[in-house]
Amino acid sequence: MTKTLMAAILLCAASLSTKAQCDKKVVLTASKTEHLKADSSLDRSVDEKSVLEFDKTNFTVNITSDGAEEHKMTGTVKSYTCDWKTPFKEGKTVLKVTLADEHESHDLTITIAGKGGKISFLAEADDMPDKKLRLVVDSFEEKK
Repeated sequence: MTKTLMAAILLCAASLSTKAQCDKKVVLTASKTEHLKADSSLDRSVDEKSVLEFDKTNFTVNITSDGAEEHKMTGTVKSYTCDWKTPFKEGKTVLKVTLADEHESHDLTITIAGKGGKISFLAEADDMPDKKLRLVVDSFEEKK
């Protein structure tokens, strides 16, 4: 009985900790943006710092390249699916986002996945199915 109770408590605690990531604002930073073709082969790569902040409702991207002004896009999250077995290390988040700046707007499907502690990021625009963006992720954590 005690073992069963302890197992149930541990399962609930693990469940709450993984759900906790999904309810928080998170920050993802990347040092490189890879532009991919429709077949996911590399088209070109750009060294630039990207900082993405998001939660269940809002999404913000700040991009800084060498010597260039910061490029900022903000958006609204239309759909949010989050399932992490180990917070920020093992799991997946899929967002459908409308991102805009002063010049343009795009509907994106963004997939952030973790496997073996390695985080991947892929963005696909609905209006540009032949192009994808992959970020080389440096960190992925709760915003403090």
